[in-house]
Amino acid sequence: QVQLVESGGGLVQAGGSLRLSCTASGTTFSRAFMAWYRRRPGKEREWVASINSLQETDYSNSVKGRFAISRNNAKNTVYLQMNSLRPEDTAVYYCNDATQNYWGQGTQVTVSS
Repeated sequence: QVQLVESGGGLVQAGGSLRLSCTASGTTFSRAFMAWYRRRPGKEREWVASINSLQETDYSNSVKGRFAISRNNAKNTVYLQMNSLRPEDTAVYYCNDATQNYWGQGTQVTVSS
């Protein structure tokens, strides 16, 4: 059974940085198409960034140039480096194994103004 465990969320001031981690088990991680989503207060869950098995990345327009997704296949971990954080980035962030459609439990990120 696939398990995804996120960590790294917290409270940060606007302009600050956080790095989220998502460690997978029970999957052939190196082949997985991985993504980060978020659910902002009162809004639907939205796609943030993704990375494929070839390390090719893609970003939503709202985070492009500020966030960076990466992966370490030796550690079965995908990361989301978040810089220049804004209050509107406040959300629960979820890790997704899109290949098998598994989700992590989410980690809260709160950006204060």
